[in-house]
Amino acid sequence: MITLVSIIALGFFLGMRHATDPDHVIAVTTIVSRQRNLRHAAMVGMLWGLGHTITILVVGSSIILFNFVISPRVGLTMELSVGLMLVLLGILNLSGLMHWITMTFTPAGNAIVPHPHIHKGGIHNHLAPCVPRSSGHEEGATSAGGRMARFFGQLGLFHMLRPLAVGIVHGLAGSVAVALLVLATIRQPSGAVLYLLVFGLGTIAGMMLITVAIAVPFTLSEGRFANLNRRLGMASGVLSLCFGLFVVYQIGFVNGLFGGSPVWVPR
Repeated sequence: MITLVSIIALGFFLGMRHATDPDHVIAVTTIVSRQRNLRHAAMVGMLWGLGHTITILVVGSSIILFNFVISPRVGLTMELSVGLMLVLLGILNLSGLMHWITMTFTPAGNAIVPHPHIHKGGIHNHLAPCVPRSSGHEEGATSAGGRMARFFGQLGLFHMLRPLAVGIVHGLAGSVAVALLVLATIRQPSGAVLYLLVFGLGTIAGMMLITVAIAVPFTLSEGRFANLNRRLGMASGVLSLCFGLFVVYQIGFVNGLFGGSPVWVPR
């Protein structure tokens, strides 16, 4: 029992480390580069980790409980989806479509508008979310449920589904390797599935910390260093595009997915 508990505890920290993989960090950077709120950035990380955990649990549990076998071509295709997704995120960022989608699908109550601010005798305009004022008498306004509903309402459906979908795709690439590692360590199927769940929780926690850390320079540079903020956003798009193309080349040509003899090593 002590050994099982130790392994599961290790799984949580391995999940946190798993969140720092380069493709994970690059993907969330393209999303968080458009966030101007640290709480929303943390929510992006949580939703990405949730999507990643869902895939890990579904695919990993299928391998553990039903002995599913993933062929090299299917495994490489799952990893290729990550490269294609990084390319798409990079193109959306660089073309301005990501900004247009963000502004289009941002709830009206959370629209980014200039607010005048008097500072040292001068008047400056700062970009900030325009939050409607409340009379203070709305039902549930002070309850935990009411605050949560307002928070998700400000975030918007699109901003919730995007990191969730990206996390699901990322989970496809790593689920097989994690499941095989667990099978080699934990022989009990129930313990192995529990390990996957704890691993996923660690990934969620790790990605929340990462997204907040990434969002800090974007948030600090928005008001005073608009050009720097814009360049940081462009840099994240270029990095995502280049890394995605590298992943596509590596999987498609080096590992032979586009050829007749694919070679795949789960990692």
